Amino acid sequence: MRATGVLSRMLDADDVRRIALSLPETVELEMWNHPTFHVDGRMFITVPDDQTSFAVRCPKEERRELIAAEPEKFWVPPHEASSAWVRARLAALEDLNELYDILVDSWQQVAPDRLANEPLPPRPG
Repeated sequence: MRATGVLSRMLDADDVRRIALSLPETVELEMWNHPTFHVDGRMFITVPDDQTSFAVRCPKEERRELIAAEPEKFWVPPHEASSAWVRARLAALEDLNELYDILVDSWQQVAPDRLANEPLPPRPG
């Protein structure tokens, strides 16, 4: 466990769920036998079966930079190489604030314009 930020325990899929569902108009749906999170009918988070990571939307150019800068944190499985998604390892994240920022960024990529001025929940710390 890290001594920085607001992490007093390891992050898990429940943290992903709690933050995702706090974002305006987010709903959880089961797809491919695991949880996915959507806003306005567009998916922005998936939590794979092992629940040690999650996938979020990420433009391919930014994805390459993220993976190059922090390969212990971000990666793309071969079957998702052509998509605009990146996976993040929960155990590699600094704290709840970093998780929040990643999830909010993915939400903002798909949220409709009418939600642009909606207040977001505060960062955890």
